Amino acid sequence: MRTDNVEYTTFSGWIDPPSDILPPLTEDLTCDVAVIGGGMGGMATALRLAERGQDVVLLEAEFCGYGSSSRNAGQVAGAPGGDLRLLSLFSGKKMPGMVRLAENSARFVEDLITTHDIDCDYEPNGMVFGAVSRGQMFRVRTLAKILHRAGGHGKVGTSEELGIPRGFVGGMREGEGGMLNPGKLARGVRRALLSSNARVFERTKVTDVTRDHGQVVISTPRSDVRANKVVLATNAYSGEWDVTPKRLSVPMWIIEVETEPIEPGRLDELGWDSRSGIVTQHQIMENYRLTSRNTIVLGVRRLERGKTFPLPAKAPDPELVEELASAFATRFPSLADVAMERAWGGWIAITSSWLSIAGEIDGNIYYSIACNGHGLAQAPYVGSLIADLIVDGSRHEDLEGIWASAPKFPPFMMMGPLGLRTIWAVDRFNDLVNGSRRRARRRTAPTT
Repeated sequence: MRTDNVEYTTFSGWIDPPSDILPPLTEDLTCDVAVIGGGMGGMATALRLAERGQDVVLLEAEFCGYGSSSRNAGQVAGAPGGDLRLLSLFSGKKMPGMVRLAENSARFVEDLITTHDIDCDYEPNGMVFGAVSRGQMFRVRTLAKILHRAGGHGKVGTSEELGIPRGFVGGMREGEGGMLNPGKLARGVRRALLSSNARVFERTKVTDVTRDHGQVVISTPRSDVRANKVVLATNAYSGEWDVTPKRLSVPMWIIEVETEPIEPGRLDELGWDSRSGIVTQHQIMENYRLTSRNTIVLGVRRLERGKTFPLPAKAPDPELVEELASAFATRFPSLADVAMERAWGGWIAITSSWLSIAGEIDGNIYYSIACNGHGLAQAPYVGSLIADLIVDGSRHEDLEGIWASAPKFPPFMMMGPLGLRTIWAVDRFNDLVNGSRRRARRRTAPTT
């Protein structure tokens, strides 16, 4: 694989930054509800509040859609994130609610696209849990049974039956969701938000969140906002203030890489008729998807834990880009000569339980966090439910299923540098073993 001319960016490869970035907040103000964070979750929360007639202010440190909302692989998932086997084992009673939340989140994003006429290249073709070995295919069947028992939907099949490349043994296609350009989606939601009655301030970094006489005071470099209620919609960036619950989540850096444009005929030869995006069943997944510009976007494979706040702006590590390129050549051997053209990355949040979480602190600070890699759909849906909770005073059943009765969370296991390296090493060992088995089968296959 050629990686010598890769363009490395600290933003996203999906879309350029907006040309109409709004000015920062420069004077004190008051409001009923303040939303901190302009990602998909924060924008959807503020938009919903504005639609329901609330006096809402949104504060964003960069510009709306700057973070992982515009940097992910663009897969609208219809199933929960994390290992469903472990979730079923340790959180079995919550599984039906988690599955319902995931499927409803996918439908919510589809409605958001339609309602606001957002052109984001959406294809409702489901996401596939792809297996690169017989062992992973066994895991896929296990996950499908768990999903079905919890009321979810998914179709198990071979690569031919699912219409995915022959480099995969098979997999399970989720019953909801699909793929899109996340940069265009975030930009479309931003446009809808700026057209609403919400007051939006970009380039406004929040330095502290405190309380004073029953209100919440949000400090910024030039001024303060006093609000009756506050929604923390900062996801991976949530560890900067004392008000944030301890051990709420841990930030993880992941990257995506995009190939150069590929001739349509060569793509047709892959047998990727469904065009469904694929996530492998490694402990740390690999993701692959086609785009409307005849490229393939691939990513993850390794997690890097954030160490201190504020989280730094980063460009991808060339070594990891090369590693992803090598994996790409293994999964798509007929495209081994295709060059990697650009790479970008972003911070996501992982919870210690691998459960999505929402909650409330002292009656007037709300938070939602860590969809564990599935936030493109879940974050805006949960944000809209929190907005409805603020207006109506009652929790939707989907919000109830992830609601934390108290802001206390267990410690993180296997999330330190050594643990993450160990998980990565186990994945690479299994790849090596499976590769040896494939080569052995080819050598012993009968010839005609």
